[in-house]
Amino acid sequence: MLDRGGVPQLGELTLHNGTIYRWNRPVYAVTGSGPHLRIENRVLPAGPTVADIIANGAFYYGLTRALVDEDRPVWTRMSFAVAEENLHTASRDGIDARLYWPGVGEVPVTELVLRRLLPLAHRGLELAGMDAVWREPLLGIIEQRCVTARNGALWQAEAVHHLEKAGISDRREALRQMTSTYMDYMHMNAPAHTWPVD
Repeated sequence: MLDRGGVPQLGELTLHNGTIYRWNRPVYAVTGSGPHLRIENRVLPAGPTVADIIANGAFYYGLTRALVDEDRPVWTRMSFAVAEENLHTASRDGIDARLYWPGVGEVPVTELVLRRLLPLAHRGLELAGMDAVWREPLLGIIEQRCVTARNGALWQAEAVHHLEKAGISDRREALRQMTSTYMDYMHMNAPAHTWPVD
């Protein structure tokens, strides 16, 4: 294909990328403007609102920046097996998870974020030059998410249960109504921890 001056579609690579979910992955695609290659960073959770996404980014990048300056890297204080278990526990239990952190032990994720990780994220964003006028409201979303122990995933589950208790016996209809309300709230851009269930 290259010898003929054409652009390879690389269908096998595209199929492979559609079946793996690495934290960072190369993505090759051919569009009307030609071939392009990008790296997807899949570390950050999505939405549900722009405010939530930007807050997640500020928390992640602030925390990353602060951890870089620590005397002893976190990966030297926690085994890979423990980090992997944290990942599985957080995936399974969400905001109700209990996670291990070096020097702290196993604690509720909300406590870990409030007492350890948020101060690090604040410091990291400050070191990166982010003014408090921007930093405080963004990390305030993360803080309130922990204080209220509410996030988008919890809202979804509670909304479906509320609809079912209100008399919607068809699960698909309850999910459809929840999704419709979710979309309405998403467009209002209020952080998910503030969304009412009823």
